[in-house]
Amino acid sequence: MRILQLTAGAAGMYCGTCLRDNSLASALMRQGHDVTLMPLYTPTLTDEPNVSSENLFFGGISVYLEQNWPLFRKTPWLLDRLWDSKFVLNAAAKRTIPVDPHFLGAMTVSMLEGEHGRLRKELDKMLAWLASEPRPDIVNLPYTLLIGLAAPLKQALGGVPMCCTLQGEDLFLEGLQEPYRTRCLDLIRQNISHVDCFLAVSDYYAEFMCRYVGIPDHKMQVARVGVSTDGYRTSLPESRAAGEQIRIGYFARIAPEKGLHVLAEAYRIVRQAEPNCCLEAAGYIAHEHRPYLDGIERQLREWDLPFHYHGVVDRGQKIAFLESLDVFSTPTVYADPKGIFVLEAMAAGVPFVQPRHGTFPEMVHKTGGGILVEPENAASLAEGLLRMIRDRNLRGECARKAYDGVRACYTVDQMAAQTLAIFSRQRRVSALAEA
Repeated sequence: MRILQLTAGAAGMYCGTCLRDNSLASALMRQGHDVTLMPLYTPTLTDEPNVSSENLFFGGISVYLEQNWPLFRKTPWLLDRLWDSKFVLNAAAKRTIPVDPHFLGAMTVSMLEGEHGRLRKELDKMLAWLASEPRPDIVNLPYTLLIGLAAPLKQALGGVPMCCTLQGEDLFLEGLQEPYRTRCLDLIRQNISHVDCFLAVSDYYAEFMCRYVGIPDHKMQVARVGVSTDGYRTSLPESRAAGEQIRIGYFARIAPEKGLHVLAEAYRIVRQAEPNCCLEAAGYIAHEHRPYLDGIERQLREWDLPFHYHGVVDRGQKIAFLESLDVFSTPTVYADPKGIFVLEAMAAGVPFVQPRHGTFPEMVHKTGGGILVEPENAASLAEGLLRMIRDRNLRGECARKAYDGVRACYTVDQMAAQTLAIFSRQRRVSALAEA
């Protein structure tokens, strides 16, 4: 099958959506499919071999210029190449390209307006390139924030099936200021008819997005997110014995919505009952969130509690970090639909303590690899952590179930198989309609 998969770069940030899109494309390529993983905005950053195309559309600098100054909507395409090159975009991503929804409301509206918006020139560039390429069998958008491309792409490609993955865009949409939030939701709803099938990354998110933007049930499918287990240990060590220090770990982007502050408060409570434990964290941090982490570190110092932030880690360092942990928790304050960080901890055989929302109850049901606590409740989180710390048998049982469960239910190859089955059905339906 020839697949065109769009993916959206997130400047210099490790992004769960980019990681998932890259892993999926790589798995489909290994199966022999012809996949073009096309980045938009900026080159993508991944911790596995990056299989995205050298071409890039809707370059972040061009989008910014055309959004804000009409003159740049008429500049020659050849001139635009000066600032659309990957070198320039990578350099700009380190300091100037914002990804915070508070600053991106107008641009998001323009993207959703598609051929009728301010970024029509960037769409024309993409359509011109597509006209010179073999026609894909299917097109997949990475999320509904790009659903404004569905109608023009479908028309330009002669009616090929148009799919759209759903993987957490509500968090971005809810961060938009008015009137942009309402306008964006209206535009998404108006474009649903141009998409043949939506692929949610979890059962939770399928049900949520049907309610949130009004996607009809018959257009909704589930292709669960999966992770690669390559490079992880092939057997589990024994759980630490009584008296040994227990390492509690957090791994995710450092940002308020990921809940490190909740974990820090829970850690304070845990240490009062079980002093022989420590808190470790790792993950990308944006410049604007540095004061957030500084505040947490300052508070933990005042409480005289040990804490170590390992910074941004590559894949090898990530695996080593996760495998050093005894208990994992990234207590998001929002209902996370993917939970890739939990799956990665499970791949390392680390039991988890997570909030009872989003996809986490689904993970517990399918694997038994952890326990659930009340969301945004440090006391409840502390109680769950203490239960896992004090009960060595529970910790060992959850570790084994996590290790086995992620390999049974949440691998990248399973994600690819589920996605391919959905794509194949859409292609058959399209062929029958043409006949």
